[in-house]
Amino acid sequence: MTGFGVVERIGPRFVHVAHGTIRPRRGSALAARLAFLQQALVELILRERPDVAAVERVFVAASPRAALVLGHARGVALAAVGAAGLAVHEYAPSQIKQAVTGTGAADKRQVQTMVQRLLVLALPPPRDAADALAAALCHGHAGVLAVHGDARRGRASPERAAWTRFVAARAAGAPRP
Repeated sequence: MTGFGVVERIGPRFVHVAHGTIRPRRGSALAARLAFLQQALVELILRERPDVAAVERVFVAASPRAALVLGHARGVALAAVGAAGLAVHEYAPSQIKQAVTGTGAADKRQVQTMVQRLLVLALPPPRDAADALAAALCHGHAGVLAVHGDARRGRASPERAAWTRFVAARAAGAPRP
């Protein structure tokens, strides 16, 4: 499973735009899952029209197989973002957690709760989507937002950034770390 999150920066505030998960069919071949991930990301990018993407840096996988599957899915995700011409910014998991919770050692529940509070969501987002939104917020707090949304969209609007954490191992069916 792969989480995605889209936020928009309006002045000093971040506003929730969209979030969710991309879930390939279980039991399908790796190539089919990767193709599904690629197509879903292309559609997401076309729909949301992000200015930039933020992803979590690769973590040490539990097994060589999980690391290989993670690499395949991460490559597909980065290729989809790159083909769209988006700048990609990478952050360590501890940086992302630090940015939204105040500690780099936060657990998944803490990240979900803080993302819910920071973006004023009625319900906590699913874990993978919360991680994606957390990566978006981390990037926003880093102060490296791209400013070219108006020219690309042909309309005046605050810059929008879709910042996606690609949980590639989960997207490709590898075991959770």
